[in-house]
Amino acid sequence: MNQFKLYSLLSHNTFGIDVQCRRFVEYETLEEAQLVVRSLTADDYPLLILGSGSNLLLTGDYNGTVLHSGISFIEQLDDVHVRCGSGYVWDDFVDYCVKHELYGAENLSIIPGECGASAVQNIGAYGAEAKDLIEEVEAVEIATGVVCHFKNEECQYSYRKSRFKHDWHNKYLITSVTYRLSKQYRPRLDYGNIRFALAERGIKNPTAAELRQTIIDIRNAKLPDPKKIGNAGSFFMNPILPKEKYESLASLYEGMPHYTIDENHEKVPAGWMIEQCGWKGKSLGNVGVYDKQALVLVNHGGATGADVVHLVEAIQHDVKEKFGVEIHPEVNVI
Repeated sequence: MNQFKLYSLLSHNTFGIDVQCRRFVEYETLEEAQLVVRSLTADDYPLLILGSGSNLLLTGDYNGTVLHSGISFIEQLDDVHVRCGSGYVWDDFVDYCVKHELYGAENLSIIPGECGASAVQNIGAYGAEAKDLIEEVEAVEIATGVVCHFKNEECQYSYRKSRFKHDWHNKYLITSVTYRLSKQYRPRLDYGNIRFALAERGIKNPTAAELRQTIIDIRNAKLPDPKKIGNAGSFFMNPILPKEKYESLASLYEGMPHYTIDENHEKVPAGWMIEQCGWKGKSLGNVGVYDKQALVLVNHGGATGADVVHLVEAIQHDVKEKFGVEIHPEVNVI
């Protein structure tokens, strides 16, 4: 268990925002997590539970305690269940599954972050979501230090949401996540440009490894490496619209992309809306919209959290003006 005073968070957020916190605590076991929460005093608050910082925008110095999980392990419990420490790198989990012929996570390849965050954010990409895999979440209750176990349905997962993100916010330290995979390989190829990318490679029936590599290549082609350009991945959630609203917009914008959610709702890519508003590749000071993917905001160097917020608000305003649709951050703004 490590503690620091006036700890820099520059290396703990992929946006590259140079801010500090008053106290930083990392725990490496379940028992250490219990010890940490039982030792907290009123002076330690407020608390910020931080993963890899890949889905985070820090708008200023944090006058409190940052808690980070260093619990990093992976174990296969039986034929289909894999348990990971909350600090285990998500893509290493996906890689493990593919190499051990455990299927269902391929489409979630190379999403940045740690396994603990998957249970909070319900990460998703290319037609798959973490909630489809999560069986159980182990967590320590901050108020008591008691170890709790939550089944999937208790977490109330939905699009980029969970109880950990909302009504359970700052109530638990997630220590491990158990996932249920499948021994039967059923590739999901109909989301985004997966089939097109496979066809370019001359692949009709991809293996799980081929599908994983294809998705890695697709993401690398359109998403900047945060080690080179500060960013938090996809910044906005794709809005889910009532059927009537979608049809009204579709009549005005021919070829508007969409994905059917159910008979009453359609999801429209926020990146497409942002691009239609002329923001793709445009900058405001030290921040801008990535020129290869309008859903990604980037730090060109030296940007502050306030700079990013200014850009976010300008984009939201223009999308609302043009489409009558509100778009909201997927990234956690602190």
